[in-house]
Amino acid sequence: MSKADSGERGANVRFPPPLIYLAFILLGAALRYVMPPPNPVDGFITRAAGIAIILAGFWLIAEAWKLFKRTGQDPKPWTPSPEMVLSGPYRFTRNPMYVGMTSMQLGLGLALNNLWISLLAAFSLLTVHFIAVVPEEKYLAGKFGESYAGYLIKVRRYL
Repeated sequence: MSKADSGERGANVRFPPPLIYLAFILLGAALRYVMPPPNPVDGFITRAAGIAIILAGFWLIAEAWKLFKRTGQDPKPWTPSPEMVLSGPYRFTRNPMYVGMTSMQLGLGLALNNLWISLLAAFSLLTVHFIAVVPEEKYLAGKFGESYAGYLIKVRRYL
């Protein structure tokens, strides 16, 4: 029986988390024109740090994505999870894709010298926490029980 035939549903996530990050990035870009933020540090080092943070975030997402694909899972949170992924970045964060997206937003703000984009990264993660992480954790706890409870004790939610 395939995943589609089993009738199993994934976490009760109704909105794609990457769109939350995109919305806050666009809001930060718009805010820059309405209320220009102070730019205490501008220059090569800030932009290089931003690019490095973007690359680190991209690496986290790519590693998590590869693990999902290798185990036959779909990274969309509303699809069923046939097994827990415990290797790679999942050894030190339960949400490497969201940490990666947050890092990419933070780095983008630095690279573009737009403090609003960087500051709004916290709001992106907070929004994703409630619309995706909480429902995902509830789903995984119900599906995997004690093994997931043990994982919660060993690995932090974000960092």
